[in-house]
Amino acid sequence: MMSIPATMKVLGVGPALCLIVAVAFLSDVSVEFLMRYTECGPSKSYSYAGIMRESFGRLGSVGLQVCVVVTNMGGLIVYLIIIGDVLSGSRSEGTVHLGILQECFGDHWWTGRAFSLLLTVLIFMLPLLLLKRVDSLRFTSAVSVLLAVIFVVITSAMAIIALSEGKTKSPRLLPHLMKQSSALDLFTAIPVIVTAFTFHFNVHPIRAELSNSSDMTSAVRLSLILCSAIYAAVGLAGYLLFGDATMADILSNFDRGGGSGGYIGPFITDTVRLSYALHLILVFPLINFSLRINVDGLLFPKAQLLGSSPVRFYSITGLLLGFTYLAAIAIPNIWALFQFFGSTSAVCLSLIFPGVIVLRDVHGVSKRRDKILAASMISLAVITSTIAITSNVISLFGK
Repeated sequence: MMSIPATMKVLGVGPALCLIVAVAFLSDVSVEFLMRYTECGPSKSYSYAGIMRESFGRLGSVGLQVCVVVTNMGGLIVYLIIIGDVLSGSRSEGTVHLGILQECFGDHWWTGRAFSLLLTVLIFMLPLLLLKRVDSLRFTSAVSVLLAVIFVVITSAMAIIALSEGKTKSPRLLPHLMKQSSALDLFTAIPVIVTAFTFHFNVHPIRAELSNSSDMTSAVRLSLILCSAIYAAVGLAGYLLFGDATMADILSNFDRGGGSGGYIGPFITDTVRLSYALHLILVFPLINFSLRINVDGLLFPKAQLLGSSPVRFYSITGLLLGFTYLAAIAIPNIWALFQFFGSTSAVCLSLIFPGVIVLRDVHGVSKRRDKILAASMISLAVITSTIAITSNVISLFGK
C-alpha cells in the first residue's frame, strides 16, 4: 500500500491502475483453482502445502513452505522498516526525513530506530503473536482495515484540497521512456503489485475456521475489490501530492519538512503516519501466523500440531520475531525487498504454483479452458519476473 504511489511514478497512472485490476483478477482465479483442489483427493488436503504434496510429492510441499517463509518474513521485515521510518525517520538519496519521535523530542538514543522498534515489538506485537488461533485476531484485523480506510480518506481529501488549490504535482498518465533501461525499469514495479495481492498462504487457515467454508470464495472476492479500491486511491492520491518526489515508502513524504511540500499541517502528517503504523502493528500477527506454521512444517514435518506443543510454539515465535527485528534494523529501504520477493517467492505463491497444480491435474477436475488460463498465468509470471530480476541486476552492477 505504501509503495503503490511509487509504482505509479514508475509506470504512470494508466498502466498502474490497469496492472492493479489485472493482478486482482489473476489472484481471484488462482484462489479458485486452490479451492477446487482442496477437497478433491481422498486425503482431502486442507492446506496449500497439502495440495502441493498431492500434486508434486514432498518436494512440492517443501518448495511451497520455503516460498511462504521467504515471502512472509520479507513482508514482516518491511512492516518493521516502515514503522521505524514513522517513529525514527529515514534517509533516501541524501534526503533526511525525520520521524515523529525525533520531531517531538529531538535526536536521542531512545528516539532512534533500534530502541523505538524494540519497544514496539515487545509491548504491542508480542502479546498478539502469542495467540494460537487465527480467529483470535479477527477484531484486530477489523480495526486494521478500518485504519487503512481512514488513511485512504485522509490522503484522498488532502489530494482533492491540494488539487483545488493548484498545489498538486503533475502526474504522468504513461511511463516516460528515455532509453532502453527505462523500459526494463517498468518491470521492477510489477513485483510490488504482485506482492500486494499475495495472500494465498492465509486462505486455508482462515477457511478452516469459518462456520461455512463455502463463504471463502465470497470473502476473497470482497477482499480483492476492497484492496483494489484502496490501492488505487492511495496510489493516485499519493502521486498527486508528491509527484516525482514520491518515495518508495510514501509515509516518509509525510514529514513536517519539505517532503510534504509545506502545505500539510503537522497534526495531519503525524496522524497519517501514526494511524498507518498502528495498522501495520495489527496486521503483523496475521502474516506471522502463516509464517510460524510453515517454519514449523519445515523443521518438524512429522511432529504434532504446533499449538499443542508450548515449547515449540514459544521458541519459534521468539526466534522469528528476533530475526525480523534485527533484519529491519539492518535493511534501510523497502523497495529492494519488494522487488526481490515479488519477483521470486510471491509470484510463485500467487500465480505459478496454482497454475502448475491445474496443469498437473492429479484428480482430473480441470477443463481445457482452465489449463490454458493456468499456462498463461505461468508464462506471464515467468516472463515478467525474469525481466524484473534482470533489470535489477543490470541496475545494481551498472552503478
